[in-house]
Amino acid sequence: MSPGFFAGTSAWALYHSPEDSGLPLVCDNDRMPAASDKLCVEVRRIQVITLMWMAVEAAVSLVAAWRAHSLALLGFGGDSGVELLSAAIVWWRFSPNVADEDRERIAAKLAGVLLFALAAIVVLGALMAFAGRIAPRTSPIGIVLLILAAAIMPWLAREKRRLAEAAGSAALKADAAESAVCGYLAIIALAGLVLNAVWNARWADPLAAVALLPLILHEGWEAVHHQSCNCTQ
Repeated sequence: MSPGFFAGTSAWALYHSPEDSGLPLVCDNDRMPAASDKLCVEVRRIQVITLMWMAVEAAVSLVAAWRAHSLALLGFGGDSGVELLSAAIVWWRFSPNVADEDRERIAAKLAGVLLFALAAIVVLGALMAFAGRIAPRTSPIGIVLLILAAAIMPWLAREKRRLAEAAGSAALKADAAESAVCGYLAIIALAGLVLNAVWNARWADPLAAVALLPLILHEGWEAVHHQSCNCTQ
């Protein structure tokens, strides 16, 4: 089975979340203040976890990319940097002492712009890979990192998607999309390395990455233009 097909089916499974998130819908007119406070605390907690992991992920992947001359790890490290910035933006969006309406609108637009930046990283990496100008070496550290990211990022994306539905937050929804894409790219990079090592199929990684572009661009456009509810502190 090709990496592109696996990535496409994984995207549908991860983004098609249940309507019942298990949390109160804070956009409901009958919401309770305590429930809203609890929800915002949960969002900030998941963003702190994201910030800690993405800082490690970005640093290790970029160092491993430099040592192994790996385009896949370089692209993955760039994605990790975008996700780190996005997590910081959403953490700020749910922090106190800022007007809810203003911070939601600004954070949603910034998160959407970061998704477009991620799409540009994928396109640039794919073009360089198709050109065949880079011959990456094996990177055991990079492989271990990708395995960990493939396990951690889908979980983070599911939690953010659940909280975004409850909060009605376009910014958090866009950040969930970036976490999901980060997990997909980790899986694709692993699959590409295996195919390249066994069958010398250097086209597999960039082809699968390009298949993710419609999803990335759609989520970015939706985040920039979507008008969502507020999370009351």
